Amino acid sequence: MFAINHAAAALAVKRRYPNVPLVWLLGSVQLSEFLWVAFNYMGIERTTTNDTVRYVGDIHLSSIAWSHSIASGVGVAVLAWFALAKGLGRPILGAAVGVAVASHVALDLVVHARDIQLAPGIPSPLLGSGFYQSAPTLAFGLEFAFGLWCWWYYRGSRGLLAVIVLFNVANLSFFTTAISGPETLLAHRPMLIVSVIFIQIVTTLWLVNVFARGTAPHLPAGDT
Repeated sequence: MFAINHAAAALAVKRRYPNVPLVWLLGSVQLSEFLWVAFNYMGIERTTTNDTVRYVGDIHLSSIAWSHSIASGVGVAVLAWFALAKGLGRPILGAAVGVAVASHVALDLVVHARDIQLAPGIPSPLLGSGFYQSAPTLAFGLEFAFGLWCWWYYRGSRGLLAVIVLFNVANLSFFTTAISGPETLLAHRPMLIVSVIFIQIVTTLWLVNVFARGTAPHLPAGDT
C-alpha cells in the first residue's frame, strides 16, 4: 500500500483511541516502511526492477523478510505493546501503537505482489493478493477507497480529504500503463526508489498530521 493510505490508517486508529496522540500512530503505521528504507540502505533487504518500469508491477521487493514478514509485523507490534503497556504502564497507548504497527503488513497483504514471507528464513509460501502485478487498477481502487474510508471514519476536514485525494491521484500512473509518469525513471535505480518512497512517507505523515489537527474525534477510551 502506498504511503498516503498507510498514513490514513493512523486516522482510523486515532478514531478508536482518541486520547492517544496522533503523532505516535503516524510513526507506528509506517514503522515497517522506515525499517525497509533503512535495511535497503544497509544492504540487508533488496529492491529490483524490470528493464523498463511501466507500473508498480515492474518494481520488485525481492527481499523484505525482516521489515515486512508476518512474524516481524506481529512481533514488533507485540514488543511495542509490551514496552508501553507493561514497561511504562500505559496500556491504552500500548494497544493503539500495537494495532497501528500491525496494520502495515496487514494492509500490504491486500494489494502486494506475492512477496511477503511468514518469517525471515522461511522462503515459502509467499503471501499477498498479487494485485500489484495482476490487477493494478483494482489495487488502486482498493487503496483509494481505504484512504477515503479512513478520512470518513475519522470525520476529517476538507483539507485532510484533499491531501488524501491528491496523493492518491498523483500515484495513479504507477497503477496503469496507459499513463506515463515518474515510474519510467526508476528502472535499475533501486536506491532512487527507496529514496522517493522515504520522501513520500515523511511528506504524507507530516501533511496528515497538519491537516488532522482540530478534527480529532472525542470518544471515551480511558487513560493512555
